[in-house]
Parts: sequence; structure tokens; C-alpha cells
Amino acid sequence: MAKKVKKRKEIKRKLLHKYRLVILNESTFEEKISFKLSRLNVFVTGSLCIIGLIGLTILLIAFTPLREYIPGYSSTKLKRQATELTYKTDSLVRTLDYTNRYLDNIRMVLRGDIENNTVNRDSLFEQYKLDPSTVDLTPIKEDSLLRAEVALEDKYNLFERNLEKAEVVFFPPVSGIITQNYDADKRHYAVDVVAPKDTPVKAAANGMVIFSEWTSETGYVIILKHKDGLLSAYKHNGSLNKEQGDIVRAGEVIASVGNTGELTTGPHLHFELWDNGTPVNPLDFIDFK
Repeated sequence: MAKKVKKRKEIKRKLLHKYRLVILNESTFEEKISFKLSRLNVFVTGSLCIIGLIGLTILLIAFTPLREYIPGYSSTKLKRQATELTYKTDSLVRTLDYTNRYLDNIRMVLRGDIENNTVNRDSLFEQYKLDPSTVDLTPIKEDSLLRAEVALEDKYNLFERNLEKAEVVFFPPVSGIITQNYDADKRHYAVDVVAPKDTPVKAAANGMVIFSEWTSETGYVIILKHKDGLLSAYKHNGSLNKEQGDIVRAGEVIASVGNTGELTTGPHLHFELWDNGTPVNPLDFIDFK
């Protein structure tokens, strides 16, 4: 027991034993600075310095941009930017898909072709036609009230949705003699109007140019997009006056009559009119005389 007490006293004496640290002038041996230290003071001071240095490092990493230089650490700003880029990428993929589908429709217009899987409305109606004898057609009270409400709304409705009464007013792109009419059976979804070369070709209605390029079969082609899903195509032009993205007004000159492309036999305008991907007869809406 005495040995343990003696040992403890010895350790305490060593820890608290005073040492003097002196800084001297090497030439004159003049004492400049002196410190009285003990082993315990040195240990405590060193520990506090290490703890302070660790704390300062943590503060710098947590509240300054220095943390971004640590391998494997990403800042909140970078995470936010990555999330935004992910959303934008997803939106761009959807937009690209819609654009590809739209371009497929434009290619169909340029080829003057209709895909084989185009829905035939008459066959669709035949497929889902019901036998009236199997259905109870006796009107109920709610049905009568709904019919009366709809009839009252339609009575004062100023807007019509069918193409024949559409708000789009068509302007004849050129005036001349029609040499070939619209014939869906022969896959000729246009009217060919003969006119002198370099005759101005005018926009059939207000719209935007969505295609204005050269094609090998139909020469210089320009396609306009109008409201309500309408497209008008002008082929075999001699030159084009508008570029893709231009906004045009009805009657504005967009091209000139020509004889370009492989599928032409003389100066004329090949004019097509499409309604939501379905070709329609331009003569039903435009007088080319």
C-alpha cells in the first residue's frame, strides 16, 4: 500500500514539477523570453489546441465551400442542380417523342400517303353498332332534364366545331386551271393547279411555317400549320420565300410556281389540305378560279 501511495506521489511530482523554457540571444546569450512549464500544463495546452483545431476544421467544412473539395461529398446546390437536370431530361425525352410523332405525320404529308393503320370511321361505327331492339330506349327523368339543358346551351352557342363551319377562312393560293382533282382512290390527296412559272403562291390561311425544304420527288416544298389541326402543303415550287418558324398571314406570298422535283410534268402547284392527319378535298373549301 505504501508503495502505491509513494508511486502516486512520484507521478504527481513529475506532472507538477516546474521546468523553465528560456529563449536566448545566440550571440550575447541575453535572455529574451522565458516560460515556466510543467508536464501537466503542456499536456492540457496541447489537448486544447488539438480540440480547437478539430473544431475549426469542422466549422470550415460545414459552413464554407471548402467541403465541396472533399472526395465523395456533394453540396446541396449540386444535388438540387442534379434533380433539376433529371426533370429537364425527362421533359426533353417526352418532347422528343412528341416531335418524332409529329415529324412522322409531316413525312406522311410529304409522301402523300396514309398509313395502313389509319382508323376508318365507318368500320369503327359498324364494329360497335348495337341492335336497338336489345336496348331499353325509354328516357328517364334525368335524361330528359339533361337533354333540355344541352338544348338550351346549344341554342345560344356561338362556336361550331365542324370543319365546314370552322373559323379558318381559306384563301386561294393560286388561280388557274385544275388539271388533276383530289382522288383518294388513286392516292392523289391534292389538286394540281396549272399556272405560269414564277406566279406568286400565297398562304391559304393564317399559320406558321413548319417545313420549308427541298425534296427529291416534290422539289421545293413548304407546309403551313393552321389552327384546329389543319395543315396545308404546297409542292413543286420554283422557289421558297419563307423559312421554318415564320408566321404568315392569309394571302401572303410564301413561294412561286415552278416545275421542281421528279414527279412533275410542267409548272403547276400541287396543293394539299390535311385535317388532323386526314387528307380532305381542297375543292370543298377553296375556289381556284
